[in-house]
Amino acid sequence: MKIAIYGRQFNDAAVFPYIQQVFDNLVLHNVEVYVHHQLNKHLEGKISTVAYNILNEDDRIKDFIDVFLTLGGDGTLLDMVNLIGNSGVPVMGINFGRLGFLASVNKTEIAAAIAAVVNKQFTLDSRALLSIDSEQNIFGDSNFALNDVTIHKRDDSAMITTHMFLDGEFLNSYWGDGIIIATPTGSTAYSLSCGGPVMFPASNTIIVTPVSPHNLNVRPIVLPNTSRLSFEVECRSSNYLLSCDSRTTVIDSTMRFEVHKAGFELNLIRLSNESYLSTLRNKLLWGLDTRNY
Repeated sequence: MKIAIYGRQFNDAAVFPYIQQVFDNLVLHNVEVYVHHQLNKHLEGKISTVAYNILNEDDRIKDFIDVFLTLGGDGTLLDMVNLIGNSGVPVMGINFGRLGFLASVNKTEIAAAIAAVVNKQFTLDSRALLSIDSEQNIFGDSNFALNDVTIHKRDDSAMITTHMFLDGEFLNSYWGDGIIIATPTGSTAYSLSCGGPVMFPASNTIIVTPVSPHNLNVRPIVLPNTSRLSFEVECRSSNYLLSCDSRTTVIDSTMRFEVHKAGFELNLIRLSNESYLSTLRNKLLWGLDTRNY
């Protein structure tokens, strides 16, 4: 089995013993280990010598790597989505961060999680993504998002007006700081903090959540994921911000673009002790009421 590992730079030295544990367990199971070249720069001299290969930028992933492990939090896993694209390679996130909705394996469960992956004792949780289409090809080949696409005013500007069209028909104009177009996976991220609903991953929906709307009667709306959404933005400044998960760029106010469901999905590894309901309860602290016990 070929397992690749990806992670960001680690500022907390306390995580390195857990990283060492990841490598030790992979070697224990005779796994062929590949380390992404960005992570390799941060690991040199910080873990005990373990034989592994370097996965470079242009190396093939599809039909070569069997599983990708991410070391970090949800942001690290979102970066990984950008790297593996439509390859279909399953991803498991080991959580060194805080909340960990996507990177759901606790660092105290590393040995058991790797054993389950090697022995193929897991299921695949397919997650829908969003794609952005524009004449300028805004994000190049990385024009997809697992969590959300966000339209937002710049820090030094007044509120913006976002005109949204659903399948070519005008739906609404949003006056405020911006809007969030989220997948069900992203419903527990930025959208949730702005008052959006929690949606199950298999709900086949797109959530549109306004950010600090100026009209108090404007509320989040849930749409079928067959929808094609197009946008026109008015603002006093000449540009605004467009984000695709963790990637953000400045957009000219004359630019037009569409958001729709991507033509591929992300395969998240789910172990036998995990479920979406247990994740909601544990991460959102649902049920922590003395009357329940």
